[in-house]
Amino acid sequence: MRFLKQACAALGLAASLGFTLGLTASSAAASPANPQEGADYRVLPQAQPTDSGNKVEVTEFFWYSCPHCAAFDPALSAWVKKQGDKIVFKQVPVAFRESFIPQQKMYYALEAMGLAGEMNPKIFRAIHVDRQVVDTDATIMDFIGKQPGVDKAKFTDLYNSFGTQTKVRRAAQLQESYKVDGVPMIAIGGRYLTSPSIAGAAMSNQPETMQQAASLQVMDALVAKVAAEKGGKK
Repeated sequence: MRFLKQACAALGLAASLGFTLGLTASSAAASPANPQEGADYRVLPQAQPTDSGNKVEVTEFFWYSCPHCAAFDPALSAWVKKQGDKIVFKQVPVAFRESFIPQQKMYYALEAMGLAGEMNPKIFRAIHVDRQVVDTDATIMDFIGKQPGVDKAKFTDLYNSFGTQTKVRRAAQLQESYKVDGVPMIAIGGRYLTSPSIAGAAMSNQPETMQQAASLQVMDALVAKVAAEKGGKK
């Protein structure tokens, strides 16, 4: 499922609308095992540069306060681990409005400390299970200060650093370049986009886990497609 930008601006709550743009009658034959453009994934009009060498670059656009991002995180993490060295996995925290920026800074500070992978599940749990508020400078500092193994002073320095500010600006550029209108959104090879709500649009009445599984199948196919394209350029 995606968290739609419009819903962010209006309500600050998650939306669970299926992506239906570009669907045609021919998409009836589409399936996660046989993904079709316009039904299971979409293609950027202009491919974006990647720096993953011979590996396939996979980027997740996400937001800590999005319940669908939190729900997708365990399955996505397992999928990334399964891919091994075939891919380079990156994450980009989005900002559909200015109030999202503190969480972007939190991610980039933790990333610089090498703790993003370890802390992401804890942050999702704090927000979506424990119902903690972790989305302002003050509440983020309070949360981080209670986490064992996290140097709060170092985190604070990184959180307020020029480097983090630069990454936040870069995230805004990437969000615009990839035309991200909802999260979670997965970009593969700088060209292809999919998500549980896109790949699972035909099963919108099914459990969210099934839509997640569908998107992972599509991601498998797109990774293979990009790998083949890279191989053909050698």
